[in-house]
Amino acid sequence: MTDQNNARSVTPKTSRREFLQTSAAVAGTMLAPEMAHAAPAAKGKKRPNLIFFLGEGQRADALSLAGHPLLKTPNHDRIGKEGVHFRNAFCTNALCAPARTVALTGMYSRSTGALSNEHMNKAIVPRDIPLFTDLLREAGYEIALVGKTHGPSGYTDRNWDYYFGRNNPGNFYNNPVFREGRKGVVGEQKKYKNVYPDDLATERALAWLDEDRGDKPFCLLVWFVAPHEPFFRPRRHLDLYNGASIPKPATFDDDLKGYPGKPQCFIDAENKIGTTDTHIACASLEGMAKDYYAGLVACDDNIGRIFSYLEKKNILDDTAILHTSDHGYFLGEWRMFDKRSMHEPSIRVPMMVRYPARIPAGTVRDEMILDVDIAPTFLDLAGLPIPKHIQGKSILPLAQKSDPEFRKEWYYEYFEWPNPEAVRPHRGIRTEEHKLIHYTMEPPAFEMYDLKNDPHETNNLYGNPRHAKLQARLMARMDALQQAVPKREPEHA
Repeated sequence: MTDQNNARSVTPKTSRREFLQTSAAVAGTMLAPEMAHAAPAAKGKKRPNLIFFLGEGQRADALSLAGHPLLKTPNHDRIGKEGVHFRNAFCTNALCAPARTVALTGMYSRSTGALSNEHMNKAIVPRDIPLFTDLLREAGYEIALVGKTHGPSGYTDRNWDYYFGRNNPGNFYNNPVFREGRKGVVGEQKKYKNVYPDDLATERALAWLDEDRGDKPFCLLVWFVAPHEPFFRPRRHLDLYNGASIPKPATFDDDLKGYPGKPQCFIDAENKIGTTDTHIACASLEGMAKDYYAGLVACDDNIGRIFSYLEKKNILDDTAILHTSDHGYFLGEWRMFDKRSMHEPSIRVPMMVRYPARIPAGTVRDEMILDVDIAPTFLDLAGLPIPKHIQGKSILPLAQKSDPEFRKEWYYEYFEWPNPEAVRPHRGIRTEEHKLIHYTMEPPAFEMYDLKNDPHETNNLYGNPRHAKLQARLMARMDALQQAVPKREPEHA
């Protein structure tokens, strides 16, 4: 069954009212468990400042808080230790630009039209879809975005109080290029020589934080470049991990066995470590992994700089801090690098929130959290109502009480084709215990896993007569979830 046959189309000509009403109506039926409204802030109560740290391809297990045996991330960890750590957080489209747009809008890729990394300098988020930062600004917040934007037009068409962004998948670590602007006017790009991009972006963030804004609260988005390929390190970490051992994942040598159970399109994808002439930084598992981890340590340094500033100004506990990542990353599973695929290393992301006024320290939750939940969570933190067209819901109530019914299943979709790694477009459903992946190009192919008994996705159950009823049920639910998300074609400026 193709995407075209399943999709409920919403064209670019659809009016704002019609599209948002369609989204709200659908959300109120199939996506009802993902809807919530924030309670208004108490009268006279000061609204919190907001900080959104977004990692670049940071895996859910790439934290010392998550038990990583090599990587040390004390400043990342502080967010989770002093707040809530969600151990089952996922992205709904494991690709940079779509995932960032999902986080800003609270809507699935197919509902915003931000489907891929293509045309990022021309495409826009439809103007009738507000970013959560737009809603915050209307409510009196000052808003800023610094770092790797990499979204439709870099979101430069929105009215940021301060903007210092890089809208490109390539990062030029040694001579980074950024555009800077204020009050909705963004200048031309400028090259900055011999400076690490995340250090520079953090300096600009700190300078903006230090500006006088009276009693107005702020919302600051710090979106890191590292550890994106080519995984360059800052000078201070050039010798980090020298002599350390990087163990092979259990499936690293599955290619030597013919990739048992995997469909041909999975085998043919060009995302394999050591075989690529277009991803030189992925020539070896050891080199790639160590550089990847060193980049995350550099991010941790900069999170620490922000923490230090907030403490110095005595506003740390008045500031809600959320950290997550746009997607995960393969570090040798099936000898793969990059993301895109619906397998666990690619779709799992870290998710932590610190705000003592509403979140008890040391809280840990295992409910399934999605990137569509980020926007409504920020609105909830600010005490603002959550618009009905948003397709996620605030995760803050989970900080007070676990909810086994929070989310039982969710829909995944990856669109970009062609792409540099030849990963085929696919869609899928993930429940608490199972996963079904459908590669939608001809000839179609499938993977199905029992995640409870096979968490590393090594035993493909699709087509096994013993699991025919489960397969049929997952197929039906996947189709229903897809139908529940209205589709909108990409828009260009």
